[in-house]
Amino acid sequence: MTAQELNPSLLILEQDRQRLLECKHYAPHDFYGWHSVPAFRAGAADEREATRSVVRTRQLGAERVELLVHGEAREMANTGDDIWVAPLEDELAPDYRLRVTYPGAEPRVTADPYHFLPTLGSLDLHLISEGRHERLWEVLGANVRSYTTTLGQVEGTSFAVWAPNAQGVAVVGDFCGWNPNQYPMRTLGSTGVWEIFIPGLGAGTQYKFAVQTADGNRIDKADPLAKQTMAPPETVSVVAPAGAYEWGDEEWLKRRAGLDATNAPMSVYECHIGSWKQGSDYTTLREELIPYLVENGFTHVEFLPVAEHPFGGSWGYQVTGYYAPTARWGSPDEFRALVDALHENGIGVIVDWVPAHFPKDAWALARFDGTALYEHPDWRRGEQKDWGTYVFNFGRNEVRNFLVANALYWFEEFHLDGLRVDAVASMLYLDYSREPGEWLPNQFGGREHWDAVQFLQEMNATVQRTHPGVLTIAEESTAWPGVTAQTEADGLGFSLKWNMGWMNDTLEYFSLDPIHRSYHHNEITFSLVYAFSERYVLPFSHDEVVHGKGSLWQRMPGDDWNKAAGLRALYGYMFSHPGKQLLFMGCEWGQTTEWDEAHSINWDNLGDGWGHEYHRGIQRLVRDLNFVYRDTPALFSQDNSPMGFQWLKGDDSANNLLAYIRWGTDGQPLMAVVNLSGSEQPAYRLGVPVAGTWELAINTDQGIYGGADNELPQRVPTETTQWDNFEQSVQLRVPALSVQWYRLAQ
Repeated sequence: MTAQELNPSLLILEQDRQRLLECKHYAPHDFYGWHSVPAFRAGAADEREATRSVVRTRQLGAERVELLVHGEAREMANTGDDIWVAPLEDELAPDYRLRVTYPGAEPRVTADPYHFLPTLGSLDLHLISEGRHERLWEVLGANVRSYTTTLGQVEGTSFAVWAPNAQGVAVVGDFCGWNPNQYPMRTLGSTGVWEIFIPGLGAGTQYKFAVQTADGNRIDKADPLAKQTMAPPETVSVVAPAGAYEWGDEEWLKRRAGLDATNAPMSVYECHIGSWKQGSDYTTLREELIPYLVENGFTHVEFLPVAEHPFGGSWGYQVTGYYAPTARWGSPDEFRALVDALHENGIGVIVDWVPAHFPKDAWALARFDGTALYEHPDWRRGEQKDWGTYVFNFGRNEVRNFLVANALYWFEEFHLDGLRVDAVASMLYLDYSREPGEWLPNQFGGREHWDAVQFLQEMNATVQRTHPGVLTIAEESTAWPGVTAQTEADGLGFSLKWNMGWMNDTLEYFSLDPIHRSYHHNEITFSLVYAFSERYVLPFSHDEVVHGKGSLWQRMPGDDWNKAAGLRALYGYMFSHPGKQLLFMGCEWGQTTEWDEAHSINWDNLGDGWGHEYHRGIQRLVRDLNFVYRDTPALFSQDNSPMGFQWLKGDDSANNLLAYIRWGTDGQPLMAVVNLSGSEQPAYRLGVPVAGTWELAINTDQGIYGGADNELPQRVPTETTQWDNFEQSVQLRVPALSVQWYRLAQ
């Protein structure tokens, strides 16, 4: 049958045909695939009048198309523009296949993409509109699926994307010559979601979404929910395998669910994968990083962002693929294997997460459907000019859903133990890093960003409800109240907060020559005024060793001996202070140079050259601090309660000396004596609350750490000499620039 012989009712109306040809039709499934023909005469002598239904397909460049149905092959007629048609007598949709022949190629048999029902149901669409779909990644993006049909199993991939202001959206890739006319998608109601299932496409398929904007432009966009990507500088999304990885950390997850991590040991090693050792990837880290963490006693590793980012120099903080581990270091399953192996070795995994802003790359989230979609449309709320990025529109349901589901995705699909949330302060304040006239006040005329507050509360509450035992950690540098308070008490709901005030005060104090420290004593004691107002992490992070700040080693005053002693005292003080510890890679041995992401950290510091013994000593000390810390409940079991801390000496500014006790829930104390002066105290008396013998557990002055190795008694008995309102006291030798920890002998 030729096109001229076809019943006109089998053809596509010109206005719809034109929109289909321009890839601007909201409902291509209404025309392609099988459809009943409403006007027919049953039993008519004329075959055209007896037609009850039709199959239409568009096959770009095909020279022949056959309809395989009812056990036979029927020639389809080319009606122009590569649209092929075949009439049928079926009143109900039959199962069929298409056999397509291209010039110079063997015929290819395929199921028809336009013969399948939507992969999203009405509940999915309702939840997306409400911003409540907690498994968004299972319905949007690319998902490998399988359908059982009369003619056999159909394997393929469903694609779905939110683009409410687009005139048309199509899936494009090598499989269709990047031509959007082959696989235009349909909209699903008023949700703005476009969808299609394409048989024959599986894991490894490279694709993008071709978006026809309202102003008539085509923009090819990476999938916002892509679970895999090509390695930068490529910007193409990749269909990920479905459920291929077999986890082995069931016991770890069970144990984690019953653990209060905020009152458990937590010593974090912050790591940038690309520069820990140049050339590292998810697989090599299993072989090299894990033994290193175990040997040095760290309980957790925190990776700088691993979500896909195009520019390595952003360290991962300008994310374009929120659901895809960056391909520059391996596949998603290889990252899963890394997490699994870390759990097997007793190491928790935290990853930096960046919901505050995203870059302006034209192929990614920015102006996704030609309009401000993920970002706020008003630049006074929608741009972070300092960073050259867009700010998420936290008040829009679908955007909030995208981010909350993303947090859940990393916990669910990659078994993470925590997310460190970047730049929380920039989210909380509408005037953050903005001049007058560059920001819009809230509905009450204030500077608080209540939409962002609501988002953070929702994210934290949802994460903790669905994954008990995991951590959310806020990088928040202001005095916003209740960052770690429960959302039921109007808090933000984070598990922990970075103590930026402690970090700044401490580094400022330690950068001073000891002779000047007595005038700044309040800087080193002030943290205990607010230490229990939130649940804190004490961070010496990547931010403190870049941009001309120098390394921690460089910030210590004096010659190499004094720098080493200063760092050892800093860590002895840090590990005994209430809060969790975080050290950026290289800090654990006092790296001499500032961090540069383009190069490996300075492992040469640990060599055999002159002066390198200082760095090996610092590394040995950090290792010992970690192991003693983990075995001492006094140092973590009441981290967040004033019951866990007791001053012995906090006002001795003249001698730059601190002394305090940490109490565990088991009633056992640990005493820390911190001498931050350049002078030894040969017979320093301290009042203590408990009589007995105190045993030396850590001495940063030991020779094995590179210290002066002053001889100190290993056991110090209390005396019935009243001192500082205590009935008992001890007399100690306290070397210069050193810290000692004492346990009460059992």
